[in-house]
Order: sequence, then structure tokens, then C-alpha cells
Amino acid sequence: MRHWVQSLDDTVPGKFEVTRTGVVHDLMAPNGRHELTRARLRKRLEKVMPEALVAHTGEPDVEDEPEGIMRRPDVMVIAEAEMEGEGSFDPRSIIAAVEIVSRSNPDNDWVSKTRDYPLIGIPVYAIFDPRTGTGAVLTDIHPTPDGPRYATRKDFVYGEDVTIGDWTISTDGLPRYEG
Repeated sequence: MRHWVQSLDDTVPGKFEVTRTGVVHDLMAPNGRHELTRARLRKRLEKVMPEALVAHTGEPDVEDEPEGIMRRPDVMVIAEAEMEGEGSFDPRSIIAAVEIVSRSNPDNDWVSKTRDYPLIGIPVYAIFDPRTGTGAVLTDIHPTPDGPRYATRKDFVYGEDVTIGDWTISTDGLPRYEG
């Protein structure tokens, strides 16, 4: 599935990810408010994290081949040293994944990734939703009959401080989608 998705990346608009249940295709390119949110979160995280860590916003994907899952978080907190290898990042090297909810496919962030990220071992998942000016930080992976899930969810409203992993950042001034 990975090779098929990668072959489409440069020929079909949008972003592809492989989930446990199939391929997700977000037809819409991220808009300016989505990208501004991502840039502000990256900068805010990097101000408070140790220098050996980065809030990465690009490629490559995060892939767990045995589970058949390939994702690309909007922001990945990862040790800079982990970025020196080739190929996809090992999900167990990701300290936190941050997603900005897409206007065109919000269930991908609120439902699918909430299922996939604990399954592949990402310990902290933060969701920022510019549609509503709210979000949540999910932590504490635990086993369930349906597979690993996050046990703890801390909701927040834009304007409040939010703790992602060991770092607290402001959500003041994060843009909202219009309309």
C-alpha cells in the first residue's frame, strides 16, 4: 500500500495516508490558517523544548509496517538524532504528534488518528481544531479489547495554556477557520 500511495503523491492533488482500515485521501491542500497554526505551534514548542528535540513539520512519514499504518502528523516532536536515518520515521521515536483538524476531513484527526496513534505507540497526541477553537491532548496508552487506546483526554479552549508531553505552550492567537 505504501508504494502505491507514494506513487500517487506527485500526481494526484491532496495528501494520502494509510490507516488500519484503508487509505485516507484529503483532497484539500491545507489552507493558510491551517499552515499558520502549524507554524505557530512548531515555534512555541521549540521555544520550550530541549535543544536536542525538534518540532518537525515535514516529511518523511511515520510508518509502522507490521500494522500497515503510514501517517504524516502536522507536527512531530522527535529527537533530532532520530532524523538522521533514511526512510520513514519509526513511530516509537515520536515523542508527540500534533494535528490541526482539516476542514474537509475532521474525522481523520478526531477518529482515525485517535485509533491509529496509540496502536503504533505514539505516547502523546494533541489535536487543535480551528473550526471550533478547541482541542484535546490524549495520553496514557492502555490495552482494551479493541486494541490500545488513550486513557486520558484533556480538553482545552483556544486562549488557554496547553501541556503537550512535558511542555506547556499558549494557544493565544491561534487562527480559526472562517465560515
